[in-house]
Amino acid sequence: MSEFAPAPTPTRTTRRDAFPPNWPFRIGLLLLALYVVYASSILDLTWPRFLLGLEHGQRFLGRMFPPNVAPDKLKLLYDGMLESLQIAILASVAGTLISLPLGFASARNLSPAPLAWAARLIIVICRTFHPVIVAILFVKAVGFGALAGVLALTVASVGFISKLIGESIEEMSMKPVEALRATGASFLSVVVMAVMPQVLPRFIGFIAYELDSNLRNSALVGIVGGGGIGATLFTAFQRFDYDFVLTIVLTVIVLVMIGEIISGAMRKLFQ
Repeated sequence: MSEFAPAPTPTRTTRRDAFPPNWPFRIGLLLLALYVVYASSILDLTWPRFLLGLEHGQRFLGRMFPPNVAPDKLKLLYDGMLESLQIAILASVAGTLISLPLGFASARNLSPAPLAWAARLIIVICRTFHPVIVAILFVKAVGFGALAGVLALTVASVGFISKLIGESIEEMSMKPVEALRATGASFLSVVVMAVMPQVLPRFIGFIAYELDSNLRNSALVGIVGGGGIGATLFTAFQRFDYDFVLTIVLTVIVLVMIGEIISGAMRKLFQ
């Protein structure tokens, strides 16, 4: 036998061997494409209708310019925006106060399983419906006005904040928690000394984002009777005051931008 055996010939790997075809993925894409075609055919999504909509939209936008800044209109705008801001702040505060204990209860690494699943069921119920649908229900229950808007946005805030709080707690490190439990610390001490320092910056970010979201949603719930600038916007549409509609829309955009700046500053402050 030779002292130096020849090196084995390397097997050639083809592209098909390195990247085998993913047939379930391809079949899924094909089925999705077929369903898109089917849904488009039964929903009357036609190109002539789209072009007609562009024509109507052009005339609508033409009637919106220039924005209406008459003193009486600005007074309506100020009152509506102030009420929307109050609705958003009240709903955010109430939603946060409810979401903190509910979020802790939903964390499976802190709560027993029955309590965690019960809390998650409440969160799912709060997240099931859009704030507009919830606002319609509260308008039927308590009547038109800001109370219905506050209640609707509070439910939406609970569904959003409590879910993210529970997920943040489940993702944190359990070593500080276990160390405090080994010393015999109470549950409240564990929360204050081991849980809060890890998740407080994210809590602040969630609350700031929800306040920003409630500022936008306050206009939506107002359209269905929940008070705020949405009611003023709906009235302007009914009266065909499209120039005043543009004024309201621009004001809402500015207010949301200001809220985004404030929420960003809050997140940086607590990082």
